[in-house]
Amino acid sequence: MSMLQTSLKAAMNARVIGSGSETMILAHGFGGDQSLWDKILPYLTKHYHVLLFDWLCSGTVKDPNLYDPLKYASFDAFADDLIALMDELHLTSSVLVGHSMSGMIGCIASIKKPQLFSRLIFVGSSPSIESDYGNWTSSFAKLLVDNNDPLSIEHYFKCLKSMNPEFVLPLAKAIFRSDERETLEKVTTPCTIVQVKNDLVVPNSVAYYMQKKIKGETTVEFVNADRHYPQLTAPLELIHVLSRVLGFEI
Repeated sequence: MSMLQTSLKAAMNARVIGSGSETMILAHGFGGDQSLWDKILPYLTKHYHVLLFDWLCSGTVKDPNLYDPLKYASFDAFADDLIALMDELHLTSSVLVGHSMSGMIGCIASIKKPQLFSRLIFVGSSPSIESDYGNWTSSFAKLLVDNNDPLSIEHYFKCLKSMNPEFVLPLAKAIFRSDERETLEKVTTPCTIVQVKNDLVVPNSVAYYMQKKIKGETTVEFVNADRHYPQLTAPLELIHVLSRVLGFEI
């Protein structure tokens, strides 16, 4: 099945649920899928039409032929998919909540088509990874193993293990070779950087660096929690931050 024979909505398992006058897009990070948002979703669907989807590298995507590691060696291809999906669903002026790599993908998409986004919210995002791949993977393992929430660990590992092994390493290398620091200066959409206080992958200094570089009005909000996945391990804390930033009641 080629992309010409199927819609992106179908290919990316996209669905829109909830109510409200605005749309929110939840974009998962490396090794995940849309199920990683399950714990915060009930709070958001009361106030927003929420678009959930899986990147084509996800293990939940039915046709692995839709993902080409060479094509997706940069975040631009992901951004093009996001733009095309939003165009297909006739979405504009949406709030994007992007976890990890999806924050940078959102930046690129907002530069290419700014009218699609009213606000970008980055959760654990970074424009570049300063450590080498070996150091990062050891930290990543510690991030998971040290976690006091075994059900969340199991959930994430299930997502990661379902990912096609042929996609994992090329995408990880693409993430580590990416450098989107110059991209930040072109972002004019208002932004919120959600930083977990004890994130082993993205240190707190990154949040302030991004705030300084992004051209659009940008604020930094902290989640008083550990690890890189607050939507899994600190969902209520994350929801409190989102409600404060976006002005909805929990």
